[in-house]
Amino acid sequence: MKPDASAPRSRWIAYAKMLAIFTIGYNLVEGLVSMGFGWSDDSVALFGFGADSFIEVFSALLVLWRLRADDCGDDLIARERKVTKGIGWLLLLLAAGTLGGSLLQLKAKGHPSTTLPGLIVSLASLGFMVFLWRAKLAAAKALDSRALEGDAACSLACIQLSAILLMGSLVFLVAPRLWWVDSAAALLLALLIAKEGWEMRRAANREDFDGGCGCH
Repeated sequence: MKPDASAPRSRWIAYAKMLAIFTIGYNLVEGLVSMGFGWSDDSVALFGFGADSFIEVFSALLVLWRLRADDCGDDLIARERKVTKGIGWLLLLLAAGTLGGSLLQLKAKGHPSTTLPGLIVSLASLGFMVFLWRAKLAAAKALDSRALEGDAACSLACIQLSAILLMGSLVFLVAPRLWWVDSAAALLLALLIAKEGWEMRRAANREDFDGGCGCH
């Protein structure tokens, strides 16, 4: 259960750890299932969506490493800086993968999967990731952590990718002539994700970086 705003820092740290562990478990399952169905159904969109799930896994692992600093007394700012840079790179990697997959799909005039697994995966992801995104933002604000805020940005990117997968599948099902819609939307999303990743790296490289998320 999410702590209230007046809860001690230790409870928020425990809550953030729980969110990270849940993120790792859920995205490992989601990634493997999506890639499996994408491979069997020849769906580039679904396979790529599954591969993107592992970006969330690595981001959550970085967050767990950051949170250990509170337990072992390490330099919080140093860890915040490293994790913020790391998540920034992960966002840039996600943007590059999204951009590459979209361009390949446009070149091949491919279309999203309209199979039931693709729709179920995208709907399930929207449900779980919206919860995680909101919970991570709350934890980032309570702990004033730029690293946790970046992890929430990864969850938001996953939500947007899920929405594109769902929208593209439904649009193609209703109007096959609009096969390019989800690829075009993914191109725009790739630019937005890249912007977020670049800003995180730039913030972490500033000499006056204090680890705060600016949420207060």
